Amino acid sequence: MAAAGALARARWPRLVAAGRPLHVGPAAWAGHNRWSKVRNVKGPRDAARSRLFQRLGMMLRAAAKEGGPDPALNAQLANVVEQCRAKNMPKASIEAALRGAEKASSSSSRLLYEARGPGGAALLLEVLTDNPRRSQQAVRLLLARHGGAMADGARHSFERKGVVRVAPRDRRGRPVSLEGALEAALDAGAQDVWEDEDEEDEEEPALKFVCEASALGAVRERLEAAGLLPLSAALEYLPRDTVPLAAAAQEQASRLLDALSTCPDVVRVYDNIR
Repeated sequence: MAAAGALARARWPRLVAAGRPLHVGPAAWAGHNRWSKVRNVKGPRDAARSRLFQRLGMMLRAAAKEGGPDPALNAQLANVVEQCRAKNMPKASIEAALRGAEKASSSSSRLLYEARGPGGAALLLEVLTDNPRRSQQAVRLLLARHGGAMADGARHSFERKGVVRVAPRDRRGRPVSLEGALEAALDAGAQDVWEDEDEEDEEEPALKFVCEASALGAVRERLEAAGLLPLSAALEYLPRDTVPLAAAAQEQASRLLDALSTCPDVVRVYDNIR
């Protein structure tokens, strides 16, 4: 039996593709492949999805604290609800967060931390917490472990902009070309448009239309009137200039960003890494 196993391994070598191991072999290996997929792909993906929904719930509570729990009277809250739906957050979870928003929001605070990462990269961290001291200590520790530190002045590397994220297909199901998106941006009063690099799992990347913060609502309405499908509209910090990092610093920065993404109080991290 041992010899037969060795022969099978020799005949069916392990291949590596798309960053994960693939086994090509007899049908008897299928169960092993399914388990590997669940363990190595589905498990981390579900964990990331759970963290995403937790952060969206935090954003709902923060928006409710600042402008009230009714999306019809609170544009910021309405934008967050849009983001929740675009990320396929269950309707029941959204409604539960909205029902508890008024009560929970009284004890939470929205903070913005400035930091420097490996290679001098600038970082901005949006934090929502009911214990600022605890959150600051947790963030400081993560930064120190991965070559970063809290630092004043990082905010000057960013500017606050309105960002409308639009589906890659219009209301009629037709793909939106980059040329068509640029024309729509001009008509809507947006300053720029590019593909959404944050959504790597999507077969067709969404489009991001960038505008002045004060024009966010108007740009969204004009894009929708032009037949496009807005998925979300929010204010974001975009880098004024990006900085290149050497390979070692790039790898260290990647580990830092991954670590910050697991911090329960960190809602979003902005960086100016090229």
